[in-house]
Amino acid sequence: MGFRKKNKSPPVLSHEFVIQNHADMVSCVAMIILLGLMFEVTAKFAIMFITVQYNVTSTFDERPESGNFYQYGPKDMATVFFYMLIAIILHALIQEYILDKINRRLHLSKTKHSKFNESGQLAAFYLFSFIWGSSILTGEEFATNPTFLWEGYPHNHMVFQVKFFYICQIAYWIHALPELYFQKVRKEDIPRQLYYICLYIFHIAGAYVLNLHRLGLILLVPHYLVELLFHASRLFYFSDENKQKGFTLWALLFVIARLLTLTLSVLTFGFGLSRTENQGFSISDGNFNILTVRISCLAAICLTQAWMMWKFINFQLKKWREHNQIQATKKRVISPKSKPSKKDSARGSAANGVMKSDDRTSPRARKPKAS
Repeated sequence: MGFRKKNKSPPVLSHEFVIQNHADMVSCVAMIILLGLMFEVTAKFAIMFITVQYNVTSTFDERPESGNFYQYGPKDMATVFFYMLIAIILHALIQEYILDKINRRLHLSKTKHSKFNESGQLAAFYLFSFIWGSSILTGEEFATNPTFLWEGYPHNHMVFQVKFFYICQIAYWIHALPELYFQKVRKEDIPRQLYYICLYIFHIAGAYVLNLHRLGLILLVPHYLVELLFHASRLFYFSDENKQKGFTLWALLFVIARLLTLTLSVLTFGFGLSRTENQGFSISDGNFNILTVRISCLAAICLTQAWMMWKFINFQLKKWREHNQIQATKKRVISPKSKPSKKDSARGSAANGVMKSDDRTSPRARKPKAS
């Protein structure tokens, strides 16, 4: 883990050495890129990594002033790489100075320790992304005009906040792939985490490349709110197992978010984009409004939502079974001892009567008659 002092230093460039010092090494790479700004020869290359590229100026007919917008292009990969390095550094800082200190107080098992770290990192990211995405949506027209999702497509001009938001989103989820190695994630947890990391990269990058950033943004914000509630509830559960009320609210909002995602997707691809005037396929113009692309996008979203609902149902069934087992165990422990039946009590009273009569009639109990 980066920034952590160890008494025993492992061999240089060994697996343990890289894992313990990965944040320091990544910080050096980021510093080299930043130092490139100081020299005129390397400044133009360093700017490509640090700043957002493809700035264009558009003039609106109804407004005399011009607006600064951005498009996407191959140079965005360099920007994504730099902010991926920043994400790795921030990941190590949160782990070292927040999560590890809490873990030492809770004394969790290895399984809970791994899940606690995962939820802690994701909760911080979801909170930051939800606040950032909500602030962007407050300046958009979607709340009063849902047709904003497809009107004027292709939406190949983005404001700075929207483009930087997508750059940071893609960079974060790409950084999660090497973190599986840096964090020593257990082998049984790697497939589960790989599934949702790859799904995030696929959907966010798809919305970015296909100029569907309006739809992607409006779907990400409520989804991040639901995921934030889940991981926050899991953090409280690890601190105190009696705190489970958050999971009930999460289950309700999860279903609502899935219905909202399906509704907006069908409305956009099935009705909105299919009726716009600008139909066709042109990579140079950023126009992908053809039937094949619309069906593929809608199918990808529907399959993802179906998979998420399947995982959700299995999770709820598992929790329900565990709850029933706990309740059954408590009933066995608390239930009073079984009372004797009437037949047993009758037999017992009859046996006591015989014993008394035997005692009375036994020869030893008789007194000798006076002669």
